[in-house]
Order: sequence, then structure tokens, then C-alpha cells
Amino acid sequence: MSHRSLQDVVIDLEKHKQLVRVKAEVDPYLEMAEIHRRVFDAQGPAILFENVKGSPFPALSNIYGTFERTEFLFRHTIKKVQKVIELKADPSNFFKNPLRYLSAPFTALTALPMKSRFGAPILFNKTTIDQLPMVHSWPMDGGAFVTLPQVFTLPPGVDNIMQSNLGMYRIQLSGNDYEMNKEIGLHYQIHRGIGVHHTMYNESDQPFKASIFIGGPPSHAFSAIMPMPEGLSELTFAGMLAGRRFRYTTRNGYHLSSDADFVITGTIRKNEKKPEGPFGDHLGYYSLRHDFPVMEVENVYYRKNAIWHFTVVGRPPQEDSSFGFLIHELVKLLAPQEFPGVKEINAVDATGVHPLLLAIGSERYMPFREKKPEEILTQANRIIGSGQTSLAKFLIIAAHGDNPNLNTHDIPAFFQHVLERIDWRRDLHFQTRTTIDTLDYSGTGWNEGSKVVMACCGDPIRTLSTELPSNLSLPKGFTNPQIALPGIIAISGPGFSGPESYSDPEILGKHLENYSLERFPLVVLVDDSSFTSQTLNNFLWVSFTRANPSHDIHGVHAFTENKHWGCKGTLIIDARIKPHHAPPLVADPAVTKKVDGLFGKGSELYRAINRK
Repeated sequence: MSHRSLQDVVIDLEKHKQLVRVKAEVDPYLEMAEIHRRVFDAQGPAILFENVKGSPFPALSNIYGTFERTEFLFRHTIKKVQKVIELKADPSNFFKNPLRYLSAPFTALTALPMKSRFGAPILFNKTTIDQLPMVHSWPMDGGAFVTLPQVFTLPPGVDNIMQSNLGMYRIQLSGNDYEMNKEIGLHYQIHRGIGVHHTMYNESDQPFKASIFIGGPPSHAFSAIMPMPEGLSELTFAGMLAGRRFRYTTRNGYHLSSDADFVITGTIRKNEKKPEGPFGDHLGYYSLRHDFPVMEVENVYYRKNAIWHFTVVGRPPQEDSSFGFLIHELVKLLAPQEFPGVKEINAVDATGVHPLLLAIGSERYMPFREKKPEEILTQANRIIGSGQTSLAKFLIIAAHGDNPNLNTHDIPAFFQHVLERIDWRRDLHFQTRTTIDTLDYSGTGWNEGSKVVMACCGDPIRTLSTELPSNLSLPKGFTNPQIALPGIIAISGPGFSGPESYSDPEILGKHLENYSLERFPLVVLVDDSSFTSQTLNNFLWVSFTRANPSHDIHGVHAFTENKHWGCKGTLIIDARIKPHHAPPLVADPAVTKKVDGLFGKGSELYRAINRK
């Protein structure tokens, strides 16, 4: 039986020893987030905070804290939904194996939302914004935020719920210039469905009404981040994954999720913005304070025994990494349909998703002549020209035919495959002065930066090394060379102090001309090479979140020929922190020390993270 409410989730997880109750009063200012991060890092259970300081409502987090628990939550429906997606990818599958797909039509029936006829749980009572758990995750956050909201909107003049958009856009409840209980901030970025609706309302004289759902069956939050085709409501997916049609009701011209734990209704002021942020975000840095739309609050509804559902984001992996995992499991068969010729794509979670995409394509154009990237370049352009994948900053694509067993999720093997084959003279393709992810501050401005496609096809042209050249020396200010991965050296460089520091990689590149580095096709210039090379995730996070390709890619024996840039020797990526970057996330030491006491030996939380 699938979950009908968040309370069902609590009962189910507790029954299977996958939930811990925190009975002591906990402050939503930094303490709840610190507890969450520790339990998540220990791969511990979901956490029910029963006594939230300043709020009458309990709060729940970490239900998606492990991939295994995420699959467990959807154990009754995920295989059924996969079958529907398989038929979407290839309808002929039904005729090849009809017995396998007999359940698909019944699963599809749950995709149709239905209006509650005999009352809706969400109409139990009303409250105010200041009574909600005001979760504040990081010291520099601008206030309390809703971190798992489901923001519901419809186009002007439309009442058909099938034309709705449901998106997860963070909501600022307090702080900055917001008037408590009357205003909240909405943070939505480029390539978001609500932006299309906002544009339509700006061109109409109708009020831009919105509803924000919190809680409800776990499929509802997941559906809000599911990449659905434009014009197809996320509510259809919510119903299928829940195994139960999405229930809704209406009040005062607003649509309310009947099964949500809370619903905030209000009107987005079409031509008004207020400062929103900062906020400790999922790239591992703060997204800074910027002007975003503001919503005038009308009502805050809640159901009986309501539970506030939240998560804590930060440098990945975090709880929201499970969303990416489940999306991949569900839609991996659709990649060839969305991107013809592409076998698979991995939006690398350790980099915060958008900074780095790894892909495997097909090279079928000219099988009778020398192999080189041709068709995979067409596929790369399709990837960075489509929806959410267009926000990619680094796209590394390989050809399936060179190694049919290649897997984008085996990242070390993928890098080895690429670095053995890539020719930096030919295989770098830049887009400059374009759009990048709103949360990425490595570029030249807000939402502004560059992209690079690295494409390889053919037989290996080099062997990679895992031992530093014995005679390697470095120019003054460059120290501590470390092997990050086979063929990759991380080097600590001078601190980046200003525009003149952009020449540092050129100084390094000129110096490296004196050495034979054929087995090291990549050097990463960083602030701390020991940290960078310590783990794979450190290497990925540092290298691809702190570099703007047009400004930060350099090389040994670099050249420009007819506007094409390349290098005849080792490529250098300058991944040092620059003055215009957002600050990385660091916990408050005083809060960390205070929370230590809650994890004392014998406590509930101690047992939760010391189960083995």
C-alpha cells in the first residue's frame, strides 16, 4: 500500500527502524540543520523533530537520506512507473512482451488528478507564517526558508489543473525586507516553468495567484523536481508514483493539495521584487542576495497532525542527491529519445549537477575513415541546447563504439577513457558569453558565463601515469603537486588576488614546456592540492565549480587558429577561488559544539548514527 500522507511515511519508516524521534526541544536556527547533516553523513535514519522551538508543529527530514530508503519509500510503485516510461520510450515493447506491461494502463489511470468531493484534510485549520518551523540552515542565510516546497501555478484564465506547473522553488519566510506573516520571497531561476506563467500574467490584467504545498505523500515533493515536458502537469507523475490520484480542492480561487500538510496561498506581485537570500545552496556555496519576486500571503492552511517537511542542502552529496538518483533510474531509457544517438548522461552530483555533465554518444557518420568527433558534437549541441541540460558548464562526451562497456557513473574509468584519447588541439569547443546556472558564481556575472564541450573519439593516443615525473619543478608560488586521478596533477597556486592573477596559469604553462608531460594531459591549479586530491568528490567539486571555461582554461603550447583555441600540450584548468565567487558553506562552531551534547553516548541520536 502506498503512502497517503506524510504521517503514513513516519509510521512506515518507524516500523522498519528507519526513523529516529528527537524529543528534546531543538532550535530551528542552525541546530536542526546541524543534526540533520550529521545523521545524513552517517547514512542514518529519517529524523522526526517532535519539539521545535517556537512552533507547535513537528518537523521531518532525511526521509530520502539514502538511495536505499528512497527506493523503499516507492517500493510499491516504482517498477510500475518504470514500465509506463518504458512504453513511452518504445511503445512496441508492449507487443514484444505484453505480460510485462499488463499493469501499465492501470498505473496510467492514477496519473489523472481528482477533485476531493467530501472534504479535504488540508482544510482542518489555519495558522500564520511565524508559527511554522523557521528552519535556518547556514550562518549567513538571509532568513528561514522552505526547502521542499511544491509551488503550484496556472496560466491566466485557465482552471484546468492539467495545465498547471508544479515546481520546487525555494521560499524565504523571514528576514531581509519581508513583512512577517504578510510577505514571502520566491526564488526561481531560468528554465523554470513558473517563469513562463509569470510572463503570461505580466501581459494580462489578472492577479498572479499561487499555492505552495508542503508535505503530503513523498511522491508530491519528488514530482516538483521531475523534469516534465512543457505543458504536461507534474501532478500526473505525482499520482503515478504515489499509486494514488493527486487529490485537490479549491478555496477563494486557489487550488490546494488535499493531502498536503501545509498550503500557503497568495498573490505574486507581478511588477515588484525584493531582496532574497543569501542561502546556503546545493553547489556547496552561498547563493547571494538578489532581487526576486515577492508573494503577498493570504492564508496558511494545515491538516490535522501536520508535519513540516524540510531538508538541508549544501555541498553534495546531501539528501536531495536522492532526487537525482531516482530521476536517473526512472528516465534513463528516455535519453536516446530526447537526445537521438546519446546512450546516457550523468549530471555529476558531486559538482552540484549543472557544472559538469558526462555523456556517451554514438559516432556513426563516417565509419569507413579515421575516427574523430563528428556526430557526438551534434549530440553535444543538442544536450546543451535543451531544457535543464542547457545549464551545463562542462560537458565531456565520449563515443560508445570506442568502449561499449563505458559507464558515465563510473567516473574514474570515464575520465581515464577520455584522457587517454582526447586531443586538446582539436577537441575543445567553447561557447562564450552565454547563460549558466543561477547558483553558479564562477562566471562573469549573474547567470552569465561560458561553456566548453570536451569530445573524444578514437583509439588511445597516450598512456596515463600515476607517478609524478621525478624531475618536475615548479615556478615560484606554485607548490605541492599531487596526483588527483591517473593523468591528472593538482597543483597549489598563488592566491587569486585580482585580474592580474589570470596570468598565473600562463606562467605555469610556460614553465611546464620544459618537461615531458605526455602522460599527464590535465593539470588543475587549485588553492589546496592536498584537499583536492584527497577524494574523488573533492577533485570534482573544486575543479568544476570554481572554473569559468573561457577565462580559466589554459594550456601548454596554447594557440588560436581561425578563432579555434587549443593546446599542443597539457591542459590547465584554473580552479582557484576568485574574489567574485560566493563563499563556501561553513557551519557555526558554537552550534556544532552545542549539538555535540545531543549526540552523547546513550542518546537517541548517538544510537541513530552508531547502529552498526
